[in-house]
Amino acid sequence: MLIRLGYEIAIECPQPMAVISLLDVNPDRKHDIKRQTKVLTSPHVQSSVYRDGFGNACRRFMAPEGGLRILYDAVVEDSGEPDPLNTLAQETPIQDLPPETLVFLLGSRYCETDHLGDLAWGLFGHLPQGWVRVQAICDYVHNRLSFGYGYARATRTAAQAHDERVGVCRDFAHLAITLCRCMNIPARYVNGYLGDIGVPPDPAPMDFNAWFEAFLDGKWYTFDARHNVPRIGRVVVARGRDATDVPLLHSFGAHKLTTFKVWTYEQDSHPAGPPEHGIDRTLTTPLLA
Repeated sequence: MLIRLGYEIAIECPQPMAVISLLDVNPDRKHDIKRQTKVLTSPHVQSSVYRDGFGNACRRFMAPEGGLRILYDAVVEDSGEPDPLNTLAQETPIQDLPPETLVFLLGSRYCETDHLGDLAWGLFGHLPQGWVRVQAICDYVHNRLSFGYGYARATRTAAQAHDERVGVCRDFAHLAITLCRCMNIPARYVNGYLGDIGVPPDPAPMDFNAWFEAFLDGKWYTFDARHNVPRIGRVVVARGRDATDVPLLHSFGAHKLTTFKVWTYEQDSHPAGPPEHGIDRTLTTPLLA
């Protein structure tokens, strides 16, 4: 399966400022990219890429005063298989966990394990360890929170989402991550592309999605408390402790978001490309390599 994906984002800056974006396809999927543009900016500015402590590709810009437009378009090969299921996967005792997973047991900016520990053990402490417990956490979060784009708030934490019972995909992920960590299951936040492949089309404008991964039986498994069913066509952009580690754009100063468009769909379903998303075809097509 080939997936077309990309974004067009524009910001206004009152003065020149440094910007870091976490918008590149994660390095572990680089070999699946069949065609892509360069990351295009208007006006043209130089950028450089480095890896952060979680292995994400971070791109540095110096945004000029005024407007900056960033555009990317790619075709990625995907297996077309839904998220793997392993209902027999077991938890790893803390003393046997790989050292690099231990940070994903700790509280973080949006995941207050100290606030939700008693709740978690009361709800899930009696359940079988492993996949069954993580799935029960997803079921609880899925039923606890109501999804709506109008509920978005950048400062909402997992405990606040639990109390308010509303949120967007990042809130579902944060709450599920926190409850997993409270149960001594390493869990990490994931941001990426997830199109309407194999499911009815969502009439809402496309967006980046957030889900999470839990460490069971020596590997990371994908879970999604918002959709709560295996999905097809996830393309990871970045992973971290929570949304603090993987902002789409981090500016070192105030900026105003003026354009935000995301597209991700099976290529064969839109063979002519995505003009509905505002791509300038004369700009992108010659740069596909």
